[in-house]
Amino acid sequence: MNSFWIATIGTSVIAFLIKFSGTMIPSRVLESDAVRRINALLPIAMLSALVAVQAFAVKKELGIDHRAAGLAVAAVALKLKAPFPVVVGAAALVSALLVRLN
Repeated sequence: MNSFWIATIGTSVIAFLIKFSGTMIPSRVLESDAVRRINALLPIAMLSALVAVQAFAVKKELGIDHRAAGLAVAAVALKLKAPFPVVVGAAALVSALLVRLN
């Protein structure tokens, strides 16, 4: 068994244990106001961080390139309340045009 399979099985076991430990938490803890507020805001924070990393990370440095322009176009389209396919299409079109021009 090579190191890849050891890491895969180890990660699977850890993921299972984390999920299983969630069933051990008493319901009074999960129903508290603080936990509800955190659970409401956590996905927004995680998605925002993911978008920022994907838009501004160039290898191991911060950089601004075509992805930042696409993100800016998407933000403007969202502000104008455009439908989601239009937002994605506009961002992709601007990014592709900037890549093609460079």
